[in-house]
Amino acid sequence: MVYTRKNVITLTSTERRRFVAAMLEVKRRGEYDEFVRRHIDYYVADGDGGLRAAHMAPSFLPWHRCFLLDLEQALQRVDSGVSMPYWDWTRDRTPASAPWTEDLLGGDGRRRDRQVMTGPFAYAQGKWTIKEGVTDGAFLMREFGRPRKPLQLPTRAALDAALADPVYDTAPYDSTTRRGFRNRLEGWGHGTGNATWENHNRVHRWVGGHMLGAASVNDPVFWLHHAFVDLQWSRWQKKHGGARYLPERPPGARDSQYRRIVARHEKMPPWGVTPASMEDHTHIYRYA
Repeated sequence: MVYTRKNVITLTSTERRRFVAAMLEVKRRGEYDEFVRRHIDYYVADGDGGLRAAHMAPSFLPWHRCFLLDLEQALQRVDSGVSMPYWDWTRDRTPASAPWTEDLLGGDGRRRDRQVMTGPFAYAQGKWTIKEGVTDGAFLMREFGRPRKPLQLPTRAALDAALADPVYDTAPYDSTTRRGFRNRLEGWGHGTGNATWENHNRVHRWVGGHMLGAASVNDPVFWLHHAFVDLQWSRWQKKHGGARYLPERPPGARDSQYRRIVARHEKMPPWGVTPASMEDHTHIYRYA
């Protein structure tokens, strides 16, 4: 049966409670930390060797679609009525709006150590201890807007500029690519300072704390953010007549991206599914 992913601001109080309860139970079972480890393992940058599947590559969108589905299925094993809401960061742009309420994700971190002190994912609640990451801290951290070098969340205009690009991706298919929907949405910019971060990346920078690195999955807002990013892929396809993932074929042996990216019909780790098979989600879920 096809289920619906809703805008987080439209969730009823009951839907909020059930979503939070399912997230906390997946964490209690130890499954959640496996998702954190997987994202760390597949966060391969341009300068690293080997295959890039999750970031800085064409498969950024299908990889995270699979990743979201895995977490969503874990939630539904706890409560079959739960689905992943999305956070529209072009509209809900303040720390007072959803998803930062007491009954959802809690708010910003405190100034001295960035520790989140409110909501069900606060360390003091005893149900959300950080176990996988690049720091030793056991508590969830956030730093909204980077006060030391302030930046704002992406605007609707910035997102529309990405959606307007009719080509999915272009060579060299990495973080330096200047054309193509994928990198415009992923947000590896070409300016200096805050201009370096656009759309998806800028949201990670704005939230701060654990959202800054490969262990960003430790913050549950990761999933609401990526559900909205996933929605943009669907909108882009509709806007451009069902335009497809690129590259269609793998780069040749003399290409700098040889065996470093996933072509449309190649298997994508760790699931062994192709990007082509992930282009249509309408038989699984839809967006409200």
